[in-house]
Amino acid sequence: MCYRFSTQFTAKQLEEYYTACEIENEYYLQPELSGFDHPRTAIIMDDAPDEIVTGIWGLLPAWAKSDFYKKANTLNAQIETIDTKASYKNYEENRCLIPAHLFYEWQWLDSKGKERKKFQIGLKNHNVLSFAGIYSIWTHARTGNQYKTYSIVTTEANELMAKIHNTKKRMPVCLSKDSGNAWLQGRDRMDFSFPKYDPDLIAEEIEPGVVDLFSPAKNSD
Repeated sequence: MCYRFSTQFTAKQLEEYYTACEIENEYYLQPELSGFDHPRTAIIMDDAPDEIVTGIWGLLPAWAKSDFYKKANTLNAQIETIDTKASYKNYEENRCLIPAHLFYEWQWLDSKGKERKKFQIGLKNHNVLSFAGIYSIWTHARTGNQYKTYSIVTTEANELMAKIHNTKKRMPVCLSKDSGNAWLQGRDRMDFSFPKYDPDLIAEEIEPGVVDLFSPAKNSD
């Protein structure tokens, strides 16, 4: 699962990392975003891999009404079932990348999760990582406005993440630059599932009062 991640990078860092130009910048640069707020974040779409645009976290299928988020959770899409779930099956080939600095997960220390340890996880030797995503272009029925919306694709947890996310044992599909390009270009999605694909992740437990042990870049160019 992935419900919280950091976007502490700059537009310049994104442009250099993805060799892309920022076309839309109505996204948030924050140390921690919650998916349940449906924030706007930077995304790179398969039909324009040289452009950085803005997407809303939480895929809205074309048939969704404006109150969809109150009834459904589309923050994550399981890689194994994208082609069978009603909300996702029409968007399996709509590939996108979601830039992140790192993401957050909790390790349960008791059966009910009353005691938990919070970890931040990143891709080794990367200040920016990409989540694999699928997207839709949703049209508001009343206004006609169109919105780019997306879900983060998840897979079975690798050894590290199974220890941290020790209840669901899932993790987002975390991509390097090369694997991100392959995702956008349409390689079979199951090639990015664990154990076939196993990203080199690193994790740190967050101590009280410490926001980010990875020392991210500031939110300015």
